[in-house]
Amino acid sequence: MTLIDSRPGIRACYVALAERTGTYVDADLAVSRLGPPLVEEMANWFPAERVEEVADLYRAMYPEYAITPTLAMPGARDAIAAVRARGGRAIVVTAKYEPNAKLHLAHLGIEPDAVIGDLWAEQKALALREHGASVYVGDHTGDVRGARTAGAVSVAVATGPCDAAELREAGADTVLTDLKEFPRWFSDYCSDN
Repeated sequence: MTLIDSRPGIRACYVALAERTGTYVDADLAVSRLGPPLVEEMANWFPAERVEEVADLYRAMYPEYAITPTLAMPGARDAIAAVRARGGRAIVVTAKYEPNAKLHLAHLGIEPDAVIGDLWAEQKALALREHGASVYVGDHTGDVRGARTAGAVSVAVATGPCDAAELREAGADTVLTDLKEFPRWFSDYCSDN
């Protein structure tokens, strides 16, 4: 829940998946644990030999159930505009399946310079380094670890599953309440660096 609030759509997709597969999935619990890769959540509900198959089914169902109910987080567009106003590039690096991440952003009219999906925690450093990111904003301790691994400044927003204390403890350089605070923080950061 950094740029988008995908919880309502993800919940709807889990409910539909449970109906289709006949396997109980506590959609509310699953949505409370967003961040890590989908297969990690699927392993809580399906036997190991079915996890990949069911994850693929979920990803295929996702556009029908999850895109429309998703909302932009307050400040999302302004955060991207703040980066561009300083001559930067705004890239999205996410654990979400990349095609679905792109669908979300297009549906909401959020236009980053690049979207790189299917990367979690320290793996995000690959894309951050490749794109020369000096700052990475995320809502999970895994995002903090990705930023730190890449040598980027870790800016955490306490709008996802991890609270401010968890994000600080994980090593975030800065913790913001939400993205509405980012443009001012970024302006100050650029002035100081």
